[in-house]
Amino acid sequence: MKFVRFIMKNAALTSVPKHIEHFSKFSPSPLSMKQFLDFGSINACEKTSFVFLRQELPVRLSNIMKEINLLPDKLLTTPSVKMVQGWYVQSLMEILEFLDKNPDDHKTLGEFVDALVTIRNRHNDVVPTMAQGIIEYKESFSQDPVTNQNIQYFLDRFYMSRISIRMLINQHTLIFDGNTNPVHPNTIGSIDPLCRVSDVVQDAFHSAKMLCDQYYLRSPEMVLQERNSKDKSQPINIVYVPSHLYHMLFELFKNAMRATIETHENGYELPPIKVLVSLGGEDMSIKVSDRGGGVPFRRIENLFSYMYSTAPAPQMGEHSRPPLAGFGYGLPISRLYAKYFQGDLQLYSMEGHGTDAVVYLKALSTDSVERLPVYNKTALKNYKVSQEADDWCVPSKEPLDLSNFKVAK
Repeated sequence: MKFVRFIMKNAALTSVPKHIEHFSKFSPSPLSMKQFLDFGSINACEKTSFVFLRQELPVRLSNIMKEINLLPDKLLTTPSVKMVQGWYVQSLMEILEFLDKNPDDHKTLGEFVDALVTIRNRHNDVVPTMAQGIIEYKESFSQDPVTNQNIQYFLDRFYMSRISIRMLINQHTLIFDGNTNPVHPNTIGSIDPLCRVSDVVQDAFHSAKMLCDQYYLRSPEMVLQERNSKDKSQPINIVYVPSHLYHMLFELFKNAMRATIETHENGYELPPIKVLVSLGGEDMSIKVSDRGGGVPFRRIENLFSYMYSTAPAPQMGEHSRPPLAGFGYGLPISRLYAKYFQGDLQLYSMEGHGTDAVVYLKALSTDSVERLPVYNKTALKNYKVSQEADDWCVPSKEPLDLSNFKVAK
């Protein structure tokens, strides 16, 4: 029996490239926050969701798996990246098993939920494992700007794809597992239709403050203001995924606290971190302002680079999950969470003073539409970028010797 299973598994593996080729020809179908909400609350039908996901998940997986193969061979051969590839192949195979199953069979629907939970758990460590692969690559091979640019382009798309796949899986498993979240009974899957922004700000701040107190034995306070242009007497609520918002704010608070303490380590009082939440007609914005000394302008974009991180590489053991922050991926991943539903995260810094970090989100659930990577000719071109001569002068760091330009008498 084991031999039969072995033969069948090998046969399935050999057909994986064919399936990837097939499903990557389709573009993912982006959903809006309103669609997620309406389906989960009004039209929730497990059979409909099952039929959609068994087609959509292979499309999203296959689109990004085609791009993995465009990475430099030296990166693809690292043990960590090969491990991630193996996870994606296995997950794709498990979903494909449901393509021909009857959606009217309750047993099939139950097995599908179990398969999604298994896949989600398998992919829990994708971010740190891929980060470990980048470290293995950097330690073994020399770097060049073009390759680094290609890897940056890929990782933004790869991690965005991962966020979207987990969103689909979470919505299905949370809505159809038959349980209500006792802490948040009004949530629709992972979405809160009345997400109280100030509550998430407070939660993220206090978590960061607890870490800061443990490490530095002190922490700055927070001053929070709200400006609701729609109704000045009401607190600001939006339709959003609280865990996504928490992730972004927690990262921003950690950075602001560390910068504040290291800049004012000899001061008796620490300047507070100021937070302004503003709701307009189109945008809901959150500004986190610190007086932590700021960052030089030339370094701003490096803070969002996966290849630039100067943090010491965390040790990855078999039984330990490395902290995400240890790879320097906190800001780039947070920006992806903001961009996922058509928002953004931007930094405005004044060296010598401090930094303003602004999270932009869509105020309307109809405007909050998934931003999904698509494998096509345009994407392909971005992996074939070659290093060309700069069409702007590159400033020299050496002082100009004007003696060479003396006018002949």
